[in-house]
Amino acid sequence: MTYIITSLCLRDSGCVDVCPVECIVPGKPVDEWPWYYIDPDTCIDCGACVPECPFEAIFVEDEVPDAYEAKGDEKLSMPKGTSGFDEVYDGTNHHGDPVHLEGVRTLAAGEVVDLTKDIQPNYDYFQSGPGYSALD
Repeated sequence: MTYIITSLCLRDSGCVDVCPVECIVPGKPVDEWPWYYIDPDTCIDCGACVPECPFEAIFVEDEVPDAYEAKGDEKLSMPKGTSGFDEVYDGTNHHGDPVHLEGVRTLAAGEVVDLTKDIQPNYDYFQSGPGYSALD
């Protein structure tokens, strides 16, 4: 079992710094792969990344909520051009570097969203997306 970074991810990068096996990578190109992704074949399930995420975007795969209830003002990030995700997020990451995401929407307090749909993109990134390497 691996950990999954969900669409609550706003590319803080603190998770990358604490990963002992360097299995977390930023999606590239960011317009198509807006989150950070955890390589399921490399992840050792240590959980070090979870408390480092200021957005609480990382879950054990079996615990990704299908009815996540927003506290309010959380942001979801999707690939640029996704219907209903027309906000822009400009912030800074763990190191103070700028983060720019186009394809964001803000959740209202009490809004319920299914984050389980975010599991498959994590696998897709490493199986056929830009995170894939034929040499692996």
